[in-house]
Amino acid sequence: MKTFSATPADIEKKWILIDAEGVVLGRLASIVASRLRGKHKPTFTPHMDMGDNVIVINADKVQMTGKKRDEKFYWHTGYPGGIKSRTKQQILEGDHPERVVYQAVKRMLPGNRLSRRQLTNLRIYAGAEHPHEAQKPEVLDVKSMNKKNTRS
Repeated sequence: MKTFSATPADIEKKWILIDAEGVVLGRLASIVASRLRGKHKPTFTPHMDMGDNVIVINADKVQMTGKKRDEKFYWHTGYPGGIKSRTKQQILEGDHPERVVYQAVKRMLPGNRLSRRQLTNLRIYAGAEHPHEAQKPEVLDVKSMNKKNTRS
């Protein structure tokens, strides 16, 4: 038996649309990160960009369990001593609510060059509209995968 290793000619990328309305943030991020890496495919090769292009809509309506929305603080400018304190609620109500979902997905990927390239296949929109209708994305219903994916 020989181990299969995918080449760039073997890679097929699809477009996937995920509606984040009412979905728990951590569960959404783990599903999106898995799709971006391509781990759902039987031909997964760790050193290749096998993942699909993922579109996340309604990022401003994502849910969180417990008191994370009000008590979890994070923000950093990237400079030494650049810690600024903002809650997830403040970021969701601010100008860029999609940053909460982006950071959650980014932190579930390994920190290397391949992951940074795979993150370019992620597109997040705060509202329900997106400019990728021409790609004919397949809808992935995260809510129906597991009853714990939604918060009642």
